[in-house]
Amino acid sequence: MFTRTFFTSVLLAVACASTTLAVPWPLAAKHTTHRVREVSSDLRIETFHPESTYETFGEGIDHPLYRRADDDLEEAAVSFVQSHLGLSDGSISFKSGFAGEAAKHAFVKQKVNGVPLANAVANVAFNNANKVVAFGSSFVKPTFVPSTTPQISLEDAISKAETLLNGKFNEWPATVEFVAQEDGSLALTHVVQIQNDETGSWLEAFIDAHSGKLVQVTDFVTKASYRVLPITKETLPEGFELLVDPQDTTASPDGWHSDGTTTTTTTASQTATTSESSTNLIFDFTQDPTQAPTATNNLNAARVNAFYIVNTIHDISYKYGFTEASFK
Repeated sequence: MFTRTFFTSVLLAVACASTTLAVPWPLAAKHTTHRVREVSSDLRIETFHPESTYETFGEGIDHPLYRRADDDLEEAAVSFVQSHLGLSDGSISFKSGFAGEAAKHAFVKQKVNGVPLANAVANVAFNNANKVVAFGSSFVKPTFVPSTTPQISLEDAISKAETLLNGKFNEWPATVEFVAQEDGSLALTHVVQIQNDETGSWLEAFIDAHSGKLVQVTDFVTKASYRVLPITKETLPEGFELLVDPQDTTASPDGWHSDGTTTTTTTASQTATTSESSTNLIFDFTQDPTQAPTATNNLNAARVNAFYIVNTIHDISYKYGFTEASFK
């Protein structure tokens, strides 16, 4: 009875959501290149993310090093991206990679004049026959590249970031990276982490190393929580959990409640049949098996669980190439 009642609620919630969206962006949406972050009540930052492309190659295509006996994932990925995009040596840096039972995956960053681009990345998937089966990229062809020698010192950049973001530099090693801009140019930036222990904020700031302007930020702080049956569990008796920020930040960099422009506090972009967060993106509704599936709290619990499942599947699928660009 316990399981049947809840899943009846889930079905009701899905049926109610059929006139809205189960995920917080249109199903036909393309890659979102602009995102607005509300850093504080008086500071909004619009950041640019280069549009990505995605290709699949059926049973796979060869890469320049496929005949080599030693199977080095890093070298194979870098050589393929260089060859496929017509890039020169030193224009790519290996970020990470892993091998599964059926495929291997590599993630790389673009570099210009020896400096990595924070928002220009690519991923390559290889099958066990050492052939490339999928490739996604947000690499850019910059129209203007500034000097790699900063005019703004790191100390001044830290001071600027601390003032704008109301926090203190946390001593995490700062880096210098390019950020691709909408007009095709690159901005050289000091990348520093700023924290405020009183408010709990933790931000990564990209300060233009020539102008001192705040170019973009990355928010490391948890924003949303959901009481759900984790996708790693099979049955309700295994127990609900309150999961904090379960989204994959690669697939959903703005979380599950923003399309890059509009931010919501509900489990969909329309509110007529969706759950409003109980407190600032805390979706904490406890399912009661003693009540009917149509009871408000049971419907809310089911809607939150359905929202969590759909978005988790989205994030998992994204890792296997089901990106916005692949649906163009």
